[in-house]
Amino acid sequence: MKKVLILEGGFNEEHEVSLSTGHQIKKILNKLKIDFKTLLVNPNSFDIQIKKFPKNYICFNALHGPFGEDGKIQIILKKNGFKTTHSSISSSKNCFNKVKSKKIIQSLNIPTPKFFEIKTQYLTNEFLIKVKKKLKKFIVKPNKSGSSFGVEIIKTDYEFKKFVKNLHNYKEIINKHDSLIFEEYISGKELTSAVISQNNKLIALDVTEIKTKNKYFDYKAKYTKGFSKHILPAKISKKNYNKCLNYALKAHEILKCNSISRSDFIYSSSKDKIYYLETNTQPGMTKLSLVPEQAKFNKISFEKIILELLINAK
Repeated sequence: MKKVLILEGGFNEEHEVSLSTGHQIKKILNKLKIDFKTLLVNPNSFDIQIKKFPKNYICFNALHGPFGEDGKIQIILKKNGFKTTHSSISSSKNCFNKVKSKKIIQSLNIPTPKFFEIKTQYLTNEFLIKVKKKLKKFIVKPNKSGSSFGVEIIKTDYEFKKFVKNLHNYKEIINKHDSLIFEEYISGKELTSAVISQNNKLIALDVTEIKTKNKYFDYKAKYTKGFSKHILPAKISKKNYNKCLNYALKAHEILKCNSISRSDFIYSSSKDKIYYLETNTQPGMTKLSLVPEQAKFNKISFEKIILELLINAK
């Protein structure tokens, strides 16, 4: 195995998560006796930072969120002749863009909640009133972000009035994001399924149901012990369990993900229907993360996942 350069940080809303992922990767590489160096990535100067390293390094992309997941760092790495783990430029771009990935998924006739995109600058009280009439209950979030950043769930008239009243504050929070996605709210079980590559074969691992103490599976629920419960395997019918695995595998393939992905779904018991939400090409690798948990359930070690990512680096 060549030397490995762990790329972490990113200075965005998921900076700390990236450092946690990087910490776990270092532990695994030490265990595997693989030489590595670490680079704290600054998006503003990364094209200069990377030139200080020889081309024989394999870059392990431990970044999350903007710049690391959206194809931008992949463009710079490819331009400079470096191999990197995880997905390609186009796959990263498409998966990080929730609207784009949902449109691609719709071509497979996989159900997804009604949705539309709006430029952040056009988010007004008048626009929100139109959304409320059209969708009744809805979710709004940045179109290109992760870790549930900027998510607002509007289910009641009270929540709607409160959101309209605090609209200025919300726009301050998401001001670095140029577009938002509005999505129909569907009540149901939150499900997730990881797909990994093992010995040149893609495997949809399992289906986990996520229950959270918070209003939804937000940043705190994802990364703070005790704030969410993972039910593995998810308690849904065998038919729907297999359907979820199949949808995750199809999403991984049509979105051209490399080595690893995690797709999120909602299961509506009233409609007996699974709805696709999004695919993550850089799923978290922290102690509380879902992918290592599903792998362990399938007797696949964390070390094996990391080795496969390095072997499949492109």
